Amino acid sequence: MEITSRKNPRVAHFKKLAVSGDYRRECGEYVCDGAKLLREALKWGAEIHEVMVCGEAEGELPGDLTVHRVTREVLEAASAVKTPRKVVFTVGIPRETEEPDLAGAVILENIQDPGNVGTVLRTAGAFEVPLVVLCGDCADVYSPKVVRASMGAVFRQRTAVMTLDRLEAASRDIKIYGAALREDAGDIRRLDLTNAAVAVGNEGSGLSERMLSLCAGTAIIPMSPKCESLNAAVAASVIMWEMFRRK
Repeated sequence: MEITSRKNPRVAHFKKLAVSGDYRRECGEYVCDGAKLLREALKWGAEIHEVMVCGEAEGELPGDLTVHRVTREVLEAASAVKTPRKVVFTVGIPRETEEPDLAGAVILENIQDPGNVGTVLRTAGAFEVPLVVLCGDCADVYSPKVVRASMGAVFRQRTAVMTLDRLEAASRDIKIYGAALREDAGDIRRLDLTNAAVAVGNEGSGLSERMLSLCAGTAIIPMSPKCESLNAAVAASVIMWEMFRRK
């Protein structure tokens, strides 16, 4: 199918997916940009719904995909980025089928920066973290900026959005350690991370008191006294490496 008008309903649908988290959840899908992400989505078996292509596609597309041939103007109208690269496509949001097991999980609380959330997803995939949990006011995993920052990890990394009440109920059989700059915090290298999850909070305010109340203890990453703290994604990455190393 060819689309030549920026006012086409499919174009409006793509654009709304890019800007509205509520609309993404309502439709159960999200939008991605670029041939590299499309290759990753195909590689990891993501549920691709529609593809818009301007010019020749890089590589052969499966015959069962719904593909729209579009002009550059239409592609720019449908995309979340200012200068999209030939391809924009939509992907179905995976549905949670059961209560997730939190053992080995990394929990993010109030991490609002999309780049940080995307980086955590990418790193979690590298260090075989089974689950990334998002609590509170976190950036939407399926927003275009998080998807791009994840470099394709969003298609393979399991995630869950949970309230603190739900987290409390799901964590009864495991220990949660909270990354926190406290005098009683234990060195992350010496804590027993068997059957445990680790929570990382917002850089400005850290973990909430409610989250800390769910924790069996707090953890600290040893570093030079010249440095007060780490970026949230960097701290989570160090923690994930330590968890991976134990395996």
